[in-house]
Amino acid sequence: MADDPPGGMRRARDLALLDAIDAFPREAFEGRVWRVVREERDPTLGGPSRSRWCDGSFDVLYTSLARDGAIAEIDALLSLQPVFPSKIRWLVHTLRVVTARTLRLADPSALARLGVVTERWADRDYLRSQAIAEAAFFLGFDGLIAPSARWPCDTLVLFDEQMAPGAVTVVASEPVDLVAWRRDPDR
Repeated sequence: MADDPPGGMRRARDLALLDAIDAFPREAFEGRVWRVVREERDPTLGGPSRSRWCDGSFDVLYTSLARDGAIAEIDALLSLQPVFPSKIRWLVHTLRVVTARTLRLADPSALARLGVVTERWADRDYLRSQAIAEAAFFLGFDGLIAPSARWPCDTLVLFDEQMAPGAVTVVASEPVDLVAWRRDPDR
């Protein structure tokens, strides 16, 4: 990781953060979520990323509890590019997800108790949320539910290696025109 000391040695985990996260219940989740990916990508596969809930050391699958939330997340990511990619075909997938040990941080006060500055939630300062997710992964949680920074809904971030086989299945898929979605005042 970029903030690791020279020689690739991992920093010691924050014991107070581990204790605080370990005190949360491990909740089951069963329901529909949404995910937007390029047409040729399997929507049930995650990957390592340097994002709000991943420091790149494990695989995550980002989903949203709202269809527009999934679209808003990919839109925010693509908006960082110098030119918004308008030729790529995107699909919004409805997934059925079953978890057993999910960390629920959907209440901003739960995030604040873990050291997140909730007034700056939409900022792209991910250091604390990455530490929370890495600690939750280490403790055996299979994912976490947290507020979306891009849409008024929650996200469900799954830790691929902790998920049971068959826990994520595709229910439906449909094309989504991100350019049209951006222009729609009624979304």
